[in-house]
Amino acid sequence: MTDGAIRARSIKVTASAVSETERELPVEVAIALVYDGTTYAVMMGTPTNLEDFGVGFSLSEGIVASPEEIESLDVVEHRDGIEVRMWLAKGRGIDLARRRRQITGPTGCGLCGVESLEAAAAKLPPVASDVTFTAADVMAAMAALAPAQELNIRTRAVHGAGFWARGKGLVAIAEDVGRHNALDKLIGGLKRRGIDIGQGMVLLTSRVSVEMVQKTAMAGAPLIVAVSVPTKLALETADSAGITLIAVARQDGFEIFTHPQRILEAADPPEAHKGTRRKSVKNAAA
Repeated sequence: MTDGAIRARSIKVTASAVSETERELPVEVAIALVYDGTTYAVMMGTPTNLEDFGVGFSLSEGIVASPEEIESLDVVEHRDGIEVRMWLAKGRGIDLARRRRQITGPTGCGLCGVESLEAAAAKLPPVASDVTFTAADVMAAMAALAPAQELNIRTRAVHGAGFWARGKGLVAIAEDVGRHNALDKLIGGLKRRGIDIGQGMVLLTSRVSVEMVQKTAMAGAPLIVAVSVPTKLALETADSAGITLIAVARQDGFEIFTHPQRILEAADPPEAHKGTRRKSVKNAAA
């Protein structure tokens, strides 16, 4: 298994010269999630932190409620890809007839193979954490994310998902060519370490799609901060799940789309806390 990247030779062409060079490229392989001997999903992803990936995927998909319900986990390499083999506790068998996902999807595909509209729009558990942050906290968290992305610094081609908590800083980071995979790896790593996800914020280097909000809600994180914008459905899903959704996070500020009461400087009076709202916070670090 690689460390997530390989070196490849290329010919660099500029307006003034042609030269040979080398560049690091991220590795992308087929990763099969196998439960009790049956393949449930095949994702394209980076072959790092696969134990975390297996646990995080299982949790965010609602296959298990806790890591303890996975009795064993093995990573098995094949010529054509990798299997993450998991055996579940008794009573946690998978209903493959209802949620059949034996499909090879694109990189980190979030809802590939879900067979019904009801499954795609399943009701999420509400996130009830009353944790609060300052605007400076949000800026500090995002400032810490990019320098910690070791694989992306080398390849400039992978997504990152991080977790930041007040008093602890950037607690964890996960990287993958697929944004959904990166978030699953992050969730799995945090849960395996027994870290309280309800006391920090999830940081994303990607846009915020509904699947990213769904995974965050299943993990119990109260706040998402992303560099790009959310989709309409992601915004609505975050609002109904009680998640504070912050996007367009830049060096000079960010925009709060839902539940601004968790950001102290931007909070409205208590009676206005409910419902979808959008606030822009500029020069938050000042």
